[in-house]
Amino acid sequence: MRLRYFSCPGSRALTILVCLLAVKASAQPWKQTKWGKDGQSIYEANGTSITSYHAKDGRQSVRVPSSLLTPKGQPAIQVEDFSYTPDENKWLIYTKSQKVWRYKTRGDYWLLDVPSGKLQQLGKGLPASSLMFAKISPDGKQVAYVSEHNLYVEDILSGKIKALTKDGNRRLINGTFDWAYEEEFDCRDGFRWSPDSRSIAYWQIDARKIRDFLMMDNTDSLYSYTVPVEYPKAGESPSSCRVGVVDIATAKTTWLQVPGDPQQHYITRVEWNPARTGLVLQQLNRKQNESVLYVADPATGKTKQIYKESDAAWIDIRSRWNNELTGWDWTNGGKSFIWVSEKDGWRHLYSVDMNGKETLITPGDYDIINLLRIDEKNNLAYVLASPDNPTQQYLYKVSLDGKGTPERVSPVIEEGTHDYDISPDAQWAVHDFSNHFFQPHSELVFLPTHKDDLKTNIAMELQTSRFAPRQEFFRVTTPEGVTMDGWMARPLNFDSTKKYPVVFYVYGEPAAATARDQYGAGRNFIYNGDMAADGYIYISMDNRGTPLPKGRQWRKSIYRNVGQVNVRDQAAGAQELFKRHRYLDTSRVAVWGWSGGGGMTLNLLFRYPQIYKTGIAIAAVGSLFTYDNIYQERYMGLPQETREDYIKGSPVTYTQGLVGNLLYIHGTGDDNVHYQNAELLQNALIRNGKQFQFMSYPNRTHSISEGEGTFKHLSTLYTNYLKEHCPPGAR
Repeated sequence: MRLRYFSCPGSRALTILVCLLAVKASAQPWKQTKWGKDGQSIYEANGTSITSYHAKDGRQSVRVPSSLLTPKGQPAIQVEDFSYTPDENKWLIYTKSQKVWRYKTRGDYWLLDVPSGKLQQLGKGLPASSLMFAKISPDGKQVAYVSEHNLYVEDILSGKIKALTKDGNRRLINGTFDWAYEEEFDCRDGFRWSPDSRSIAYWQIDARKIRDFLMMDNTDSLYSYTVPVEYPKAGESPSSCRVGVVDIATAKTTWLQVPGDPQQHYITRVEWNPARTGLVLQQLNRKQNESVLYVADPATGKTKQIYKESDAAWIDIRSRWNNELTGWDWTNGGKSFIWVSEKDGWRHLYSVDMNGKETLITPGDYDIINLLRIDEKNNLAYVLASPDNPTQQYLYKVSLDGKGTPERVSPVIEEGTHDYDISPDAQWAVHDFSNHFFQPHSELVFLPTHKDDLKTNIAMELQTSRFAPRQEFFRVTTPEGVTMDGWMARPLNFDSTKKYPVVFYVYGEPAAATARDQYGAGRNFIYNGDMAADGYIYISMDNRGTPLPKGRQWRKSIYRNVGQVNVRDQAAGAQELFKRHRYLDTSRVAVWGWSGGGGMTLNLLFRYPQIYKTGIAIAAVGSLFTYDNIYQERYMGLPQETREDYIKGSPVTYTQGLVGNLLYIHGTGDDNVHYQNAELLQNALIRNGKQFQFMSYPNRTHSISEGEGTFKHLSTLYTNYLKEHCPPGAR
């Protein structure tokens, strides 16, 4: 929900590339820019064509012209995503996408054969915009995809379509996932071609035992109707899950024999080993505090455990430390792989062979934030880390043999948040950088020197620009000895002898951090106007439990303490700031947040009325019992065993403590944090005789973004309420 701003410096050909790459952090699950197989070219979807940019000199050309993407008698195809065979002769084009919950993961696919110019639509006869995750087989002869919960394969030459599964429906899901898997494990694409193109491994999610949560639609027809979501609440068993390998020729599935009750375990990753015909998969237990890796024989379905790990709190799955949702970080031709673990108190890289023997690659008291690229040729791995400042992020290179010390690659002068899209051969990288006062810029750099041959140079831009940032980063230590990082944005024409109203922005759960040194820090995207010009001080801090590179203990101290430790840290941090700065007007203090931050807002307002006078909670979790089981049980345990912790962490428990001003906002079509939370909270407030203001947005989802005028209305509502109950300006 944070707005992104981009600036595209420079005047060379690469400027176009930089501008296009800058927007790659979109809500789409795919990138519209992709490295070519040679590592020297970048391909980018450009409306109805695909453009190529050469890394070395910035030369631009049309790789796939619009003329080749124009079906006979139809307009040219709008390219929303694409993939291609290793020889780049066949291109798969994705278009006319539709949302499946958060992301546009279903649509139409077209296949272009470049040498012949033949363009054919896939899935003819299947419903429009119903195809998902289409992938060309390794031998380039077939395409597999999912449509309406079944897996299909289509012969490219003949166009013949074959159903590999026929039992799929909303409750029995083949090749993709239910709501909870998608939301909490980032699992969407649920099938993998075998290296020999003869079979496909796929997930089957059985949600037939899961109760539907029914959302009510009162606006899209004269008579209301329900919208069902297969949504297991905390304490409810998840969907049963299994993985099968289907033979393309016979359509016969062999199910992998994974130990354990399939409804009390999760299978979060499955991939083929490039060195063999076997598979590797990751299984989590229901509590998510035990992870087991198995290798599987696709012919017999037999499995063998090779690696096991447990944690007193929870274990993060692969997607938490690597943004790629598919694939496995293989080394040595598939004889070993790179894995990440917090077993020694820090998030580190390990090399694990296929017998489970591990070697620590990144020793030391620091966290790996993300693994970006393995460069076996030079015995290197490129990682993101920030050993000295948890609000920032830098590129480091580390030796794959575990020898030596991490070496920073990001320029020392560029203090802030760096990200990289590294080419397959690890020679080039698209480098993105911003900090709290420097708008996001992109450049193409040569690795490992970080040299920018095309002189779009971020460092030069940073040095020559003149900024007077209003944001200040600080650290505050609470009476419990907890040191939190935060930022403070002061008003224009600030006068330290006067007092200013304070607005705290909070989230505070393991899914996100708010006080990072990147563009957007100190800026309130929902405020209608300029908070600094109006005379507000804006503050955000990251409490224990937020996903910062500060060690396992920091991150996992929130286990069974959501709504407790994080709330206590925020309140104590605010009080310490009041002691430190006399210009903070303690009679005008507001707090706001969205989703988990909405729940934090409610907890702070109800339990610390002496600090927070006004609260604005959007799409808030009012009761921890109402949220999905994968997320809530990961951080709170099973409610059958930890019920008291759930009660203590839920805002609805403390509504009698409301003294100040509350504005509560929720969309009735929220499939994530259900509108049920709003009604539970309202009932408790009414029962306790508490007055509050409430705004519902009909049929809006968790983002409250659908419908003409919605965001403007929300922004105006938020701003007017804040100004009325926490008046701006110095006194």
